[in-house]
Amino acid sequence: MTEYGVFLPIGNGGWIVSSTAPHPEATYAYNRKVALDAEAVGLDFVMSMAKWKGFGGVTDHWGETLESMTMMAGLAECTSRVKIWATMHANVHHPVVAAKMFATLQQVSGGRAGMNIVNGAYADEFEQMGLWQDMTKEDRYRMTAEWTEAVTRLWTEDSVTMSSEFFTLDRASSRPHPSPLPTIINAGASQLGMDFQARWADGAFLGADSFEQMTEKSAYVHRRAAELGRECRTYAMLTVVLAASDAEAAGLVERYGEGLDREALRNISMAWGISEDRAYAWAEAAAGEKAFQVPYVAGSPATVTDSILRLVREADLDGLMLVFPDFHADLPYFGAAVLPALRAAEPADV
Repeated sequence: MTEYGVFLPIGNGGWIVSSTAPHPEATYAYNRKVALDAEAVGLDFVMSMAKWKGFGGVTDHWGETLESMTMMAGLAECTSRVKIWATMHANVHHPVVAAKMFATLQQVSGGRAGMNIVNGAYADEFEQMGLWQDMTKEDRYRMTAEWTEAVTRLWTEDSVTMSSEFFTLDRASSRPHPSPLPTIINAGASQLGMDFQARWADGAFLGADSFEQMTEKSAYVHRRAAELGRECRTYAMLTVVLAASDAEAAGLVERYGEGLDREALRNISMAWGISEDRAYAWAEAAAGEKAFQVPYVAGSPATVTDSILRLVREADLDGLMLVFPDFHADLPYFGAAVLPALRAAEPADV
């Protein structure tokens, strides 16, 4: 079955960098309602990022963020069915600490916990803490693989001794062991990222520049995981701009683009490693649709349904993580007008 979930707006402004778009609040109350709405309409999971520093601009984009683990523990208590996926930075949390935190979250959630592993690639976030390590991408993925190995061993072994390039464990213990084991999630678009996903993750969030590229990446992760004797489900991220008609949805996209926060966009691109001069020129020339941080589909319920089904089927995806401009208004609308049609289009069990 295709899984549909929601990327919680744990940072103010959500995933549209614009002064003319709705501006979700980075509050527990706001996110609690989103999680309860997601469960009520029949979504399968809720996920939150971990972010330690925002991007400024007139919108103060992500200037306020909540901490992923503590918020998701609260949401685990107030929900009963949706999977609860929280985020860990491998360069911030020691594997013994992370293993214990997720064993606890698994108990709180009644077996619904998932760990989204990220490897700390944005310098600004960690320089402020004195934690930045200037590593190559290859080194960073090697560190993350060692971290993941340590965590998964701690979940299943009573005593773990491990001396690796980045971590040293001396008869380390983390009990009780979680049961079942938390789902492991990872997002990545590079070859290194996909190889990590195939070897370690149960779910892979894939980034791509085109539909054809998404199809190729999904096929690669599925195939590579199978070669390793594993299964890794593939997901894409998608913003849904839903309205009564295609024309009305197109108008919303245009309106959101008019308020593109170019200063915040410049700071985001610099966080990706682009030089200040190039980032400034790119942000000043960017079209309004660059306000969307996540690829989007806009239209009536029928158009959105058809677009999602084409993406899932032709790219052979196992699920989508959804973003909405106004989560409180748009998520129930999606649940009533789109999700039933998506479920009805699922192939019958054989």
